[in-house]
Amino acid sequence: MTDSKYFTTTKKGEIFELKAELNSDKKEKKKEAVKKVIASMTVGKDVSALFPDVVNCMQTDNLELKKLVYLYLMNYAKSQPDMAIMAVNTFVKDCEDPNPLIRALAVRTMGCIRVDKITEYLCEPLRKCLKDEDPYVRKTAAVCVAKLHDINAQLVEDQGFLDTLKDLISDSNPMVVANAVAALSEIAESHPSSNLLDLNPQSINKLLTALNECTEWGQIFILDCLANYTPKDDREAQSICERVTPRLSHANSAVVLSAVKVLMKFMEMLSKDLDYYSTLLKKLAPPLVTLLSAEPELQYVALRNINLIVQKRPEILKHEMKVFFVKYNDPIYVKLEKLDIMIRLASQANIAQVLAELKEYATEVDVDFVRKAVRAIGRCAIKVEQSAERCVSTLLDLIQTKVNYVVQEAIVVIKDIFRKYPNKYESVIATLCENLDSLDEPEARAAMIWIVGEYAERIDNADELLESFLEGFHDESTQVQLQLLTAIVKLFLKKPTETQELVQQVLSLATQDSDNPDLRDRGYIYWRLLSTDPVAAKEVVLAEKPLISEETDLIEPTLLDELICYIGTLASVYHKPPSAFVEGGRGVVHKSLPPRTASSESTESPETAPAGAPAGEQPDVIPAQGDLLGDLLNLDLGPPVSGPPLATSSVQMGAVDLLGGGLDSLIGDPSFGAPPAAAVPARLGAPISSGLSDLFDLTSGVGTLSGSYVAPKAVWLPAMKAKGLEISGTFTRQVGSISMDLQLTNKALQVMTDFAIQFNRNSFGLAPAAPLQVHAPLSPNQTVETSLPLNTVGSVMKMEPLNNLQVAVKNNIDVFYFSTLYPLHILFVEDGKMDRQMFLATWKDIPNENEAQFQIRDCALNAETVSSKLQSSNIFTIAKRNVEGQDMLYQSLKLTNGIWVLAELRIQPGNTSFMLSLKCRAPEVSQHVYQAYETILKN
Repeated sequence: MTDSKYFTTTKKGEIFELKAELNSDKKEKKKEAVKKVIASMTVGKDVSALFPDVVNCMQTDNLELKKLVYLYLMNYAKSQPDMAIMAVNTFVKDCEDPNPLIRALAVRTMGCIRVDKITEYLCEPLRKCLKDEDPYVRKTAAVCVAKLHDINAQLVEDQGFLDTLKDLISDSNPMVVANAVAALSEIAESHPSSNLLDLNPQSINKLLTALNECTEWGQIFILDCLANYTPKDDREAQSICERVTPRLSHANSAVVLSAVKVLMKFMEMLSKDLDYYSTLLKKLAPPLVTLLSAEPELQYVALRNINLIVQKRPEILKHEMKVFFVKYNDPIYVKLEKLDIMIRLASQANIAQVLAELKEYATEVDVDFVRKAVRAIGRCAIKVEQSAERCVSTLLDLIQTKVNYVVQEAIVVIKDIFRKYPNKYESVIATLCENLDSLDEPEARAAMIWIVGEYAERIDNADELLESFLEGFHDESTQVQLQLLTAIVKLFLKKPTETQELVQQVLSLATQDSDNPDLRDRGYIYWRLLSTDPVAAKEVVLAEKPLISEETDLIEPTLLDELICYIGTLASVYHKPPSAFVEGGRGVVHKSLPPRTASSESTESPETAPAGAPAGEQPDVIPAQGDLLGDLLNLDLGPPVSGPPLATSSVQMGAVDLLGGGLDSLIGDPSFGAPPAAAVPARLGAPISSGLSDLFDLTSGVGTLSGSYVAPKAVWLPAMKAKGLEISGTFTRQVGSISMDLQLTNKALQVMTDFAIQFNRNSFGLAPAAPLQVHAPLSPNQTVETSLPLNTVGSVMKMEPLNNLQVAVKNNIDVFYFSTLYPLHILFVEDGKMDRQMFLATWKDIPNENEAQFQIRDCALNAETVSSKLQSSNIFTIAKRNVEGQDMLYQSLKLTNGIWVLAELRIQPGNTSFMLSLKCRAPEVSQHVYQAYETILKN
């Protein structure tokens, strides 16, 4: 009989009856009663009142009954923590049961009972199970450590479980190894700065050995762990690739994608001239093609990943175009994704095939798909020049079908083809003009108007055509209105005598009758240009247009590199880095591909590499400073978004990078990478010859925390430059949060309201964390003080000088721009105290040419006061020595983007000049850190 009978009782007094049955002497009756309890619990009835009675049933040898009781316990332990303690003795006893299944069951349940009171009682049984002779128990215990760490991290560290987990990586059983890796990876994700998975060639070898014998999920854990390792040179990368390649033929698609991720990452380090490199490219294609024969949902995930792979290495699938041809029964989401990849793979060799296929798609019934197919034909014309003519004739054939949406899409893409190949295909304009009346979508209307305006001299009745659009000017969308305004001005400049009335009509519609600020501003600019200097107007409006690029929708190179590191995860389906959609950013580590150079200096663990680290020979995507004014003028002065940043910036830095490539990557020099994760501990055992060796025996002179130094407010924007608005301000850092303290004074004769603020991109990503709060209107001669909270998750761009901040402030009168220099010490974070051994290893590891020396004059303070003053601004003294009468302070600080700066400060008692030596992987920062020292010590 099935278990459905347990769900059918609706008797009153049921709890009382169950209580009696649970306390029955008959084993069978007991088991039936527990099943009924679990059934009630499953359908949502509250049976917590039976807790003591069910717990009494734990004392049994029957495995089925034990499992049921444990299930009940997991569910109700949280709501009955005091009762749950009753079960502890049974757990301890079960962990020593001769049956390994019962031992493992006890450990598994212990991990699932998330009650603080109980956790400490479970440490002893867990320790025994981690060293159990049976691998099944050990693998279960390994996962339990990760669960326990989530409840009480400190306890796990104090009890030494992490070290035991690390030992399990060398276990003889592959499943134990896989679970140990999974547990350590999970723990490392919530503590990105801890170096738990200390991967080195020996441990990698053990993982690769275990890989062949694991279950499929075990293989995924191990492959994901391998992907976080950076080989020391190309030979090691090749050897790992050779041992991972067999996983490509696995039946589980997740294993295949994880293997592809490892190979894509390590291929960065292989020279393209190697025979092995081309062999590997050939081996990667078949598994990816095989994924496309799975069910549609899996196909979609595979296609999203293939889209990234094709952008990074199109040569892998260049001969596999046919598998991306659309099948009639594919769901729309698969069709659209296949179409995208087809265009990415289109080349001179296969363009005829692709065009024939696309033309076929354009006659389908699915409107969205047809639209995308027509666009795809246009994209092919722009991508493969030899095919342009064929594409244009295909588009003309489609226009002849007179299907409304096909015609509209065709006109939009023909506009782009004209931009790409000027003076080549203009003969088709007549055909386009015939279809003018059928256009009803804003984008198609705007495209057609652009074509008429751009080629007005070739169209006899251009003025009539544009006039027909002008009749319903106010009903058009903004896009069409703007395009119409520009087109008529172009027409006027080409045929001034015939179109004077038309241009006056459109200018008055745009300026006097419109309430759209964009349209009004453009109208006024044209009006002024035409009335003051028609020659200049001609140069501006009829200027040569830049050719449009081939692929406008490629993912930006740094983001693409980061997404390649996340193949097979949700990030690769969204095409966004985890920081863009993971709440709270816990455990989000920015990854990047290893640099192509195989020098040990630049091999940094992908866990610690900032997302912006230069990868291979990718083009520099950081804009030059010349764009700045343009950026500020384009600012959207709405309230700033305080949610997680979408990774549009090329450098997203977490506080992960131990010795930060943070700014290094921003500067674009790959020679600055952090040391390999394994290198630092390895060197600590080496004999230390320099005077630094005594660091370990010293007591550090540290003072008390009193808040970071705040400079007095300075005038940033004088009233004469801002129509009567005067802005003074300073920056502060308190308890980890940065703010800009502003004083706004109204020296004008009118009331000021509607204040907003925006920052330009800057070296450390400073951005407002909330809107500018000025609650009441600011009356003439009134002053208001406000504090604007800041964060460091904005877009990043290297400024000159490094601490330059360009600001735009808007009010009801105008938008005003000013720039100011922020003191670097507002970016010194609270966890900037480096471990002594780490300090020593790092000091030796940073090249001597990165050391900068400065003199701080006129500073009559002793070492204790200096240490205390600096500590209040998050510059931490790690050790203090006295050498030949000189006090030597060894200090560390860390910037918000993860860059570490190490310092040695020499103080001679009685001498008011101090010597400061700074070492950092980004030497550009040193000058500004020295200025921070001066500012803090002298104020």
